[in-house]
Amino acid sequence: MHSSFPHPTPPDGTPTPASGAGRWLRRYGPSPTTGEVEAEATLACLPHAGGAPTFFRDWPPLLGPSLDVVAVCYPGRQDRFDEPCITDMTVMAGEVAAALAPLAARGPLALFGHSMGAAVAYEAARLLRSRHGVRPAHLFVSGLVPPHRMLPGTRHLKSDAALAADLLEQGGTDVQVLADEELRALVMPAVRADYQLIETYRHSSAGGPLDIPITAYYGQDDARTAPAAMPGWRHHTHAPTETRSFPGGHFYLQHHRRELITDIRDRLSTSL
Repeated sequence: MHSSFPHPTPPDGTPTPASGAGRWLRRYGPSPTTGEVEAEATLACLPHAGGAPTFFRDWPPLLGPSLDVVAVCYPGRQDRFDEPCITDMTVMAGEVAAALAPLAARGPLALFGHSMGAAVAYEAARLLRSRHGVRPAHLFVSGLVPPHRMLPGTRHLKSDAALAADLLEQGGTDVQVLADEELRALVMPAVRADYQLIETYRHSSAGGPLDIPITAYYGQDDARTAPAAMPGWRHHTHAPTETRSFPGGHFYLQHHRRELITDIRDRLSTSL
């Protein structure tokens, strides 16, 4: 799990709520109904523990106008700062699925999630099928072992200092934010809640595997995603499953964003 702390959105990247999504979805590119090119599909992106939708603000121009990119905003951060955080996977996935389901009326819907966001995306995909009758076109998971290989954890019970140290160990976290006591006090409740959500998550086989393609990405130096475990995502779908690694650690996608996005775009085009 990795944290991306709230930071200002650039003037040319002001987010707008995705149509019909209420509080849950943000769009950093043009609306699919106002752009010059009509989007062929929607890619919903789910951030990691402590993360925010701004993590994906640079993705729309790289994916191109044929894909409408929306990012999930969990409660307890950014403009949802005053809302209670969610610490239960069933509740989180249910809310995300309900927010995403209306988007499927426009066309194919795919999901991408990193770390904790990968688990939420997987469970949301299951609920999209069972509760809303929506079959996503593709599930992209990143930086997470298969659900049946996930182990419980207790880091969410540790002190703020211990949580901060864990974030720094993973790399990519803003050191200045963690060093500032006031800023750290603001962001740690969301971080702790997300850690609790993913560390208390237990996969259930009820409902059976998905029937959509799954692509699993991971960093070659990420100690939390053992290469031998990643092909195990095949147990969670009847459709084809593939894995791809990139140089780097848990947050390899910060340094290989363009290559990752190109791969997602190419794979999604074959799923449509």
